[in-house]
Amino acid sequence: MIIETARLRDLAGTVTMVDGGFDPIHEGHVRYFAAAATLGLPVLCNVSPDSWVQTKHAPILSQERRLEVIDAFRDITYTHLSSGATVDVLRTLRPRYYAKGADWRGRLPEEERRMCEQTGIEVVYLDTLTNSSSRLIDDFLRRQGASA
Repeated sequence: MIIETARLRDLAGTVTMVDGGFDPIHEGHVRYFAAAATLGLPVLCNVSPDSWVQTKHAPILSQERRLEVIDAFRDITYTHLSSGATVDVLRTLRPRYYAKGADWRGRLPEEERRMCEQTGIEVVYLDTLTNSSSRLIDDFLRRQGASA
């Protein structure tokens, strides 16, 4: 179910939150969602907007398409398009768990780490990383350049 920001407070303390750009979406994301679901709560996927994806690369899928695709996953209960910083969503939503890939251990932005600590959100690192969207794009572009 795709939800608006105004609904986040209704879910406070009742969900596991995952978040990211998910562009392009890949098998690592599928494993990330499935592992987050094992924490026993509904999973809310906070999706970064096109404006954030553009800081990495031109969006492959628009934010609306990414929302629709992610919302179709069986392990995702709620999908939310972020309109600001992740720390703002954490502040409003106050999920029980904030699930991140193990590659984020020691790299979680300080403001997110502090928000979780101050509000009792448990950060859970999931060992599900098998790929990254940026690496997929870089590999694709490298192969395209080699074949040109």
